[in-house]
This record gives sequence, C-alpha cells and structure tokens, in this order.
Amino acid sequence: MSTENALLTILVDHIKRDTLVLPTLPEVALRVRACADEPDITLHAMAGVIATDPALAARMIKVANSALISRSVKVTTINQAVTRIGLRQIKNIATAMVMEQLFVSQDPVINGYMNKAWQKTIKVACHAMVLVQQFREQQHHASINTETITLAALTYNIGILPILTEAEKHPEMFANPSFLAHAIQKLAGRIGAAILTAWDFSEEFVEVARLWSAPNYRPDDIEYVDFVRLGAILEGILQVSDKTAALQVYVDKGIIPSVSLFAEDEYQELVKDTYEVFL
Repeated sequence: MSTENALLTILVDHIKRDTLVLPTLPEVALRVRACADEPDITLHAMAGVIATDPALAARMIKVANSALISRSVKVTTINQAVTRIGLRQIKNIATAMVMEQLFVSQDPVINGYMNKAWQKTIKVACHAMVLVQQFREQQHHASINTETITLAALTYNIGILPILTEAEKHPEMFANPSFLAHAIQKLAGRIGAAILTAWDFSEEFVEVARLWSAPNYRPDDIEYVDFVRLGAILEGILQVSDKTAALQVYVDKGIIPSVSLFAEDEYQELVKDTYEVFL
C-alpha cells in the first residue's frame, strides 16, 4: 500500500470509528461564546472577558475600526470596540480572531504547512468578507451578514488540521506534497464538518466546511458557501479550468455585478484593509 493510501486509510478509519483527534477551540473563544449565550450579559461584562486576552482585545479594536464595521471616529478601548461591534456580532467575530492559535505545531515542518494554510485561509476570508459587505450594500440581503461570513470563511478549511497532525506521524509524506494535497482534497471537508459539529457550531458553518469544494453542490439560493468559493477561486485554492467562466456563475446568480469587480482599485483596497485586521 502506498504511503498516500495508507494515510487515507488511517484517516477514514478514524472517522468511521469516531476516534479522530479533533482540535478544540482556544479557551478565550470558549469563554466569549459562553458569555455571549448568557441572556443577561452586558457589553461591559463582555469587554472584561475579551480584555483578559490582550492579543484578542487588540484584534477586536482593529475590527471595530475596519471598513467592514465602521468608517466613523476610531475607537481606542475594548469597551468602545465591543459597543461598536455589538453583542449580536461579538460571538462570531471574537471566535474568528483567535482561530490562528490552532494553526501551530512544535514540529517545524508541520508548523510551516500550518502557517501557509492559515495565510491562504485569511486571504480567502478577506475576499469573502468584502464580497458580503458589498453584496449587502447592493442587495440588502437580510440572511447574509458580515459576522457570520467572517467566522465561516476562517473555519471553512479547518479539516486540514487533523490531516496534518496525522501526517506528522509519517514524515515521508512531506517529501511529496502532492500526497498531502490529495488527502486534504479528499477528506478535509468531511473532517471539517465533524470538527465544527463537535464545537456545536450551527449548520450554516458546518455546511460551508463540508461543501465548499464539492463540485456537485450548486445551491440555487445565495448561501455563505458562495462567498467562500469565490474567495477560494480568486486565490487559486479551488482549482477551476476556466476562472472567468467560474466567476461569471456568481454574476449570473446576482452576487457580484461583474467579473471586472476584482480588478477595481476600490475592491483591492478593501481586501488589503481587511487583511491588515489579521496582522
């Protein structure tokens, strides 16, 4: 049996037996999510929870000052940031801002793979976040919102983590990256859905992780997976034979006005500004 098939066999067996070791959300994300679900939580109390993690607090201030949230006077404190973002959005935004903590490994080779994967994820997310913002401005689509796409786009490929962790036990896998690429392509969606289900995320997040790269899934309605796919196509992560034709699908669906949008300076500037939130 080839090394590639051996890895796939091991992963599939773990999935079937429900013995795959899944990553857990960072502690601060668990605290924020738990507090957000409390019926009597206040903005001040939520700010106190976020303030216990200086890195998260700094990121939340960046988010509050970003073009995605506001173009008004800049905020400088976590209390101001939480007030601007709002309790309804804070749960998903805060969780999204700590996802990077999962993409680390003590092994330098694995850590390199995880860092590259995270950078690609950010780039896809930035496109998806900007596209949702513009879509909402044009369409006033009530069921598609920025805070959900932020988290959905940063967790869409979370299924690669257990694959890389398992591959770490087989160092020869990294001599041929195509082995890993095939394993990720074949199983990451299935594993990602399992992770988000274990984290008790709602079905809209699970669906994005499971189906974003599934070629036969073509929803008639406009869904979050559309925006993630657009970002993945633009970044070359979702391979297509004809990029222009693939993007035209979303023009025809009414998500973007034209394929030329992506060459516009305003769009490129928004993506750049959004990327800086994660630095």
